[in-house]
Amino acid sequence: MTLDFGARDVCGVNFLDLEFSGKDLDAALDAVSVRATLYLPFAYVATPNVDHIVSLASDPARRPLYDNAWMLLNDSRILETLAASAKIKLPVATGADLAERLFAEVIDRNEPVTIIGGDRDSIEALKRRYFLTNVRWHQPPMGLKSNPAAVVRAAAFAAAQPSRFTFICVGAPQQELIAYAIAQRGDARGVGLCVGAALDFLSGKAKRAPQWMRVARLEWLHRLVTEPRRLWRRYLVTGPKVFSLFAAWRAAMAA
Repeated sequence: MTLDFGARDVCGVNFLDLEFSGKDLDAALDAVSVRATLYLPFAYVATPNVDHIVSLASDPARRPLYDNAWMLLNDSRILETLAASAKIKLPVATGADLAERLFAEVIDRNEPVTIIGGDRDSIEALKRRYFLTNVRWHQPPMGLKSNPAAVVRAAAFAAAQPSRFTFICVGAPQQELIAYAIAQRGDARGVGLCVGAALDFLSGKAKRAPQWMRVARLEWLHRLVTEPRRLWRRYLVTGPKVFSLFAAWRAAMAA
């Protein structure tokens, strides 16, 4: 396996006008672990899913957040299925799975770990689950998209922590804004992981879909049923727009 530690980790899987890494979970885990251990300049991993794709189409100003990521991992089995219908192999490597394996297999219980996002209860639960002794936690305010000063403070906090891994768990595009800001500083090290709800799952605050639902591409349904008031619009109104975006992209590729 060849590991690329340049500005981008790109294997040429272009789908819906994003350059995905094309890595599955095992390959992503290896690449992230090695880069973090080498203590290279800060680079971040973004994990686009259907919601990211639709939001990016309506707000193209977000594109630099993805174009400047070191690695883009496919966080959606729906995207995997759409890509397969276009004869494109786009493996799934969700942010939640990557975070879980890093904590379980890579991160030493005594090493410093930086986390941006979550609440005190979630942080304490995560520390208990993985016996973590050195968590550096920053809780940014709500409304980060319209609060550049808070993004700058979060980036400064992360840069000041000598951690191999920085988990940024404040949802898109807030987490990508913070990761981008950290990278632009030029004085940070390690790997940032924009992994959305991973902290909620790992701390037990939210229950993840059982494995059979994930394999059946029904994790979205599990989340909708468990959090209908918060997620109904994402899955029933916004999400389906990905099909028209896919059709337009495929037509443009064929032209």
